[in-house]
Amino acid sequence: MIITNPEKLVLFGAGKIGRSFIGQLFSLGGYEIVFIDTYKPVIDELNLKRQYNVIIKGQTTEVLIINNVQGIMADDLDKATEEIASARILAVSVGIAGLPSTIPLIAKGLLNRYEINPDYPLDIILAENLRNAADYMRTELIGQLPDWYPFNRLVGLIETSIGKMVPIMQEKDMQEDLLQVFAEPYNTLILDKLAFKNPIPDIPGLSPKVNMKAWVDRKLFIHNLGHASTAYLGYLFHPGFVYLYEALHVPEVKNRVRDTMLQAADILLARYPEEFTIEALTDHIDDLLFRFQNKALGDTIYRVGCDLLRKLGPEDRLAGAIQLALELSLPYNRILYALVASFNFRATDENGNQFPGDEEFSRKSKKGIDFILSEVCGFNEKLDPEIYVQAREMQSEILRLSVR
Repeated sequence: MIITNPEKLVLFGAGKIGRSFIGQLFSLGGYEIVFIDTYKPVIDELNLKRQYNVIIKGQTTEVLIINNVQGIMADDLDKATEEIASARILAVSVGIAGLPSTIPLIAKGLLNRYEINPDYPLDIILAENLRNAADYMRTELIGQLPDWYPFNRLVGLIETSIGKMVPIMQEKDMQEDLLQVFAEPYNTLILDKLAFKNPIPDIPGLSPKVNMKAWVDRKLFIHNLGHASTAYLGYLFHPGFVYLYEALHVPEVKNRVRDTMLQAADILLARYPEEFTIEALTDHIDDLLFRFQNKALGDTIYRVGCDLLRKLGPEDRLAGAIQLALELSLPYNRILYALVASFNFRATDENGNQFPGDEEFSRKSKKGIDFILSEVCGFNEKLDPEIYVQAREMQSEILRLSVR
């Protein structure tokens, strides 16, 4: 029998959220952190220094030193599966694009763990901004495992709501220290209380919830929606804005963003009346708007708004909220306006480059607003013609204002 390390987290993904949030919480909670990643410079640096800094950007700057860390390359199968076999808990923070290559390695680790210790379940924290992440992971992992593997008994898939904001690091900051990462003071990890197979780790900052789906939707349709609306409405107001706080310093933009978020709150409240109150959701919105204006964080309109093909997808922050409004027969006009504003989003990074996928979106947008609504956002004109009518009118208004 293996002696499972009671204080070890194996974390797939040594990126910004992995280091600044998940790694930080568990390290400060007394855990050893084993990062598994594909980026060799970061893995080498982790093994050289065995620590890194999280720079908390708030009203004051605080430096957190995260100790007791190491790194493993994802292609080192033997070592990676050995670590999975002996871990107390696993976490995944690789982004949606990284999940397909991560899942086979996790499956190998689960089999290795079963051979050595067939009676010890493994909880996997899914630190991904992905709706229905547990369903996705369950399907994909089961597809990689033999039929006899007792998946439901041995694997806990823990969905999360990732509310921490971490800006893009500028090149000069990464050159100064490859491992350092900037983050806001917010440090609460909401996660699914009912999905754990083992006792929930006693770590400050973990906030287990019973109705996890409601909290995942709150993150997507309040936080993500508000974030994106700020970027798209801010860029529409003044394409020269660089930072989120610049847009929110304009009362017209801030009020419009807040109204958009409040409309989403009405939809969320109708969907989950026993989980939320309008007072609590309004307080959450105002707190988010305060956090969005954190100058020290230096969060950019480009970072928050880019990746349009994903962020305008059928189940994502804007189109997904509108779909939910349609199901509940509720108004969605303010959210639709932010969605249409995004069609005109052309922000660039510090080097003047568009996000690669946004160049493809720009090409698609030349086919017209109806094409984007159908092919990118997933709407159906025959089923919901009013969306197309309103969107065309909004786009015409936006184009008239831009000419002026």
